[in-house]
Amino acid sequence: MNLPNMKEAQTRTTDKTNYIYLNNNADKAYAGKKYFIRTYGCQMNVHDSEEISARLENLGFSKVETIEEADIVILNTCAIRENAHDKLYGFLGRCKHEKENNNKDLIICICGCMPQEEKVANDLIKNHPYVDIVFGTHNIFELEDMLLNKMERQDIRVYSKEGEVYENIPYKRDSKFKAWVDIQYGCDKFCTYCIVPYTRGKQRSRKSEEIIKEVECLVKNGYKEVTLLGQNVNAYGKDINDLSFAELLLKVSDTGIDRVRFVTSHPWDFSDDMINAIASRDNIMPYIHLPLQSGSSRILKLMGRRYTKEEYITLFKKIKDTIKNVAVTTDIIVGFPNETEEDFNETLEVVNECKYDSAFTFIYSPREGTPAAKMQDDISLEVKEERLHKLNDLVNKYAKENNLKYEGKIVKVLLEDYSEKDKNLLMGYTDTMKLVNVKADPKYLGSIVDVKITSAKSWSLDGEIVEEK
Repeated sequence: MNLPNMKEAQTRTTDKTNYIYLNNNADKAYAGKKYFIRTYGCQMNVHDSEEISARLENLGFSKVETIEEADIVILNTCAIRENAHDKLYGFLGRCKHEKENNNKDLIICICGCMPQEEKVANDLIKNHPYVDIVFGTHNIFELEDMLLNKMERQDIRVYSKEGEVYENIPYKRDSKFKAWVDIQYGCDKFCTYCIVPYTRGKQRSRKSEEIIKEVECLVKNGYKEVTLLGQNVNAYGKDINDLSFAELLLKVSDTGIDRVRFVTSHPWDFSDDMINAIASRDNIMPYIHLPLQSGSSRILKLMGRRYTKEEYITLFKKIKDTIKNVAVTTDIIVGFPNETEEDFNETLEVVNECKYDSAFTFIYSPREGTPAAKMQDDISLEVKEERLHKLNDLVNKYAKENNLKYEGKIVKVLLEDYSEKDKNLLMGYTDTMKLVNVKADPKYLGSIVDVKITSAKSWSLDGEIVEEK
C-alpha cells in the first residue's frame, strides 16, 4: 500500500514479552483520562479490543460508556460487509461533531480491519483529517507508542504484511467467567467473496504449548469457559507442523476447564478426528458453527468453498450421528453473483434437511479487491431481499422448533451476567449455546447451574434455577 508510514512488518521475536508495553517508565502518562471503545464485527475483533483496553489502562486511562465522557475514542472496525463501513462512518460523524463542538482535545483512533483496505486508509487521509491515529490488525502493540509520542498531524501506521506470531499479550477481559483464546490468525482459504485474508493476512498458528499455558492460567484464575478463536480453527497447526486441531482440543480439555468451545470452522478441514474428539469429552461443548454459505454446488464452486452440497450434507449427518445432542448453526449468503432461482431453492433444500438451530443470513456484499467483486451481478436488490426474507422465515421456523424441544428439560447453564431482557433475571448459555434468561439469585453468577426451561422462543429460552436441596 502506498501510504505514509505503511510498511511491511519488521521481523520480530515470537515472544512479545519485551514489548508488551513499549514504555514501562511512562508513569501512567494518561492517568485520569477516559477511553471509549466501540467494536464492530467478529469475535476476533472483540478479543482485539480486550488487548487495546489493557494497553490503554496501562497508560492510565479508565473506561467510560459514552463519547461525551471520553478523552480518546477507539473505533475497532470490521470490513466483512458494506454495512459495517456505513455504521463506522455514521458513528465517526458523531465523533467529529463532539471534537469540533465540545472537546477539541478529543483523540479519535480508527483501527481493525478497515484500515487494512488501501481505499479506506486513503479516505481517512483525504477526507477525515480530524482522525488522529490509525493502525491495522498487525500492529496493535504500537498503540502505546503512538499515544506517548502523539504527533500534531495524523499518525497512520498500517502494515501491508503480517509479522510473526507473538505471545504474552495483555488483555483486559470483558468477563471473569469466560475467555477468548486466540489459536491462529489470518486465513489461507481465499474464498472469492471474503476480504479476511487481505485484512488479517495469511494463516499463522500459535504454538500449542503457549495456548495450553494460557488456558491453564485461566483455569487457575477461576474461568469456567474458553472459546478457541481463529478464522478457520480446524486448519490449526498446518502452517507450523504442530498438533492437529483435534489433538489441541483434547489437550485443552485435559486442563480441566469446565467448558471448551471454538469458532469458526470450515467444512473443508472438519476431520473425523475432530468429530470423535468432541464426542469423547464432556467438557468440549456439543455446539458447532458450520458455515454453509450456499446450498448450490455451482455457487459453492464460484465462491471457492472447496466442497459440494453433497459433501457438506454428509459431514453434517456425521456430526449429528456421532456427537450426542449436538446443536449446529450456520452462515448463508443469498444473492451471490449469478445465483439463479434454482440455486437459491437448493439452499432452501439444505436448510430443510439440516434444520439448523440458527443461522446468520446475509445478502451478498461485494468487497473491493476480492475476485467475486469482479463478477457480473445481474440480480436485482428486490430479488435478493425477497430471497433473504424467504430464507429467514425458514430459519426462524427451525430455530423455534429446536428450542421448543427444551421446554420442561433441566439443562446446565453458565450464568454470566444480568439479562438484557430484564435486569431482575440472569442470563447464560447452555452447552449447546442456547441463550437462557433465568430466575436466579445473583450469588449464582459465574456458576454452572441446573436450570429448568419453562418456555421457548425462536432465539432464547426462559427458565428457573433448580435449587440444590
